[in-house]
Amino acid sequence: MKLSKYIDHTNIDEKTTKKDILKSCQEAKKYNFRGLCVRKEWTKLVKENLKVSDVKTITLIDPPLGTLPHEKRIEIAKKAKKDGSDEIDVVMNIVDFKKGNYEKVLNDLKEICKILPTKIIIGSGYLTDEEIKKACEIVKKSGAICIKTATEKDPLSTLELEEKARHIKIMKEFSDGLLVKASGAIRNLRDTIWMIESGADIIGTSSGVEIIEEAKKIL
Repeated sequence: MKLSKYIDHTNIDEKTTKKDILKSCQEAKKYNFRGLCVRKEWTKLVKENLKVSDVKTITLIDPPLGTLPHEKRIEIAKKAKKDGSDEIDVVMNIVDFKKGNYEKVLNDLKEICKILPTKIIIGSGYLTDEEIKKACEIVKKSGAICIKTATEKDPLSTLELEEKARHIKIMKEFSDGLLVKASGAIRNLRDTIWMIESGADIIGTSSGVEIIEEAKKIL
């Protein structure tokens, strides 16, 4: 598979502007990335600009900890579908998970996964190895298509690359065939290749352009 098709190009900065989003759309089409992941308010604009391409429109839901009420999360997911989203990246309720409220977390995710193809962000930087394995178990039962490490503000972003790779390996082993998405400060070709070799099927990054341009010079 082409390297670009591993990449979900990402623009989730809270301060991003319409101009920034349109630039990200142009980049996504130019480099033929797998998808473009944005906050919910930009879904409709992104879909309109990507409709003549095969780049997926992806909506991020409830960062950084997944703590909005269940009804609000459902509402956001349904709005994303209405606005044209192809997939959603939703944060599981990490606070409930850490408290051991596993059934509550699972039931919430099951309902969300019925709305659109769903990647579930487990916030692996907040979790122990055993908790990552438990999160894999929940995600497998939820109906999701993919398990994802992290989103904004996750401690994973500050960890060494070896530790990020170790999280991917655990998720790959215990997610029973689900896609695995690596994210969290993946900024260059070395990081990307390491994540893929560790088992990642998808790379979430805001540095997609730089990664592909670096690859052109080396590969």
